[in-house]
Amino acid sequence: MMDARSSTNDQDDTANDGRIVVGIDGSPASIDALHWASDEAQLRGVEVHAVMAWQQPVIYGASSLSALGMDPSMETTLALSAAAEAEVARLGAKVGKERDVVIVCEAVEGHPAQALVQAAEGASLLVVGTRGHGGFVGALLGSVSQHVVAQASCPVVVVPDDSRRRGSKA
Repeated sequence: MMDARSSTNDQDDTANDGRIVVGIDGSPASIDALHWASDEAQLRGVEVHAVMAWQQPVIYGASSLSALGMDPSMETTLALSAAAEAEVARLGAKVGKERDVVIVCEAVEGHPAQALVQAAEGASLLVVGTRGHGGFVGALLGSVSQHVVAQASCPVVVVPDDSRRRGSKA
């Protein structure tokens, strides 16, 4: 694989680049990013690796539940993992039906920005939406987008939130 920073890159070599990683969280911006990544993957003839990251919520006072023989962290972990796997698979299947591209779906535990940077190691491209669930509504880039642009080892595409152009109908 050619180094994206090389000045000798040939435009014709992009069809043989590796997978395209896309971060999704179910927000309209991330769905737009998934569509964009799928279109680009179809043009390049590569697969999409859709990643949804999730984190265990902090539970205060959980030590008293452990004394009762309950492990809320394990139960929560299993529930969150199953929900994230189901959602990323649902979104990937929906977009995969619309396009002739392979979409590999994965839900990972961890901070979204760190999980995406790690998942994009060795990828030809990382795609994210401008902002997802959380952050400031008026921000042009969310914290995850800012982090991956600065930290990813591959080129990053930040797809604008199309719902801004559509108005509040989306």
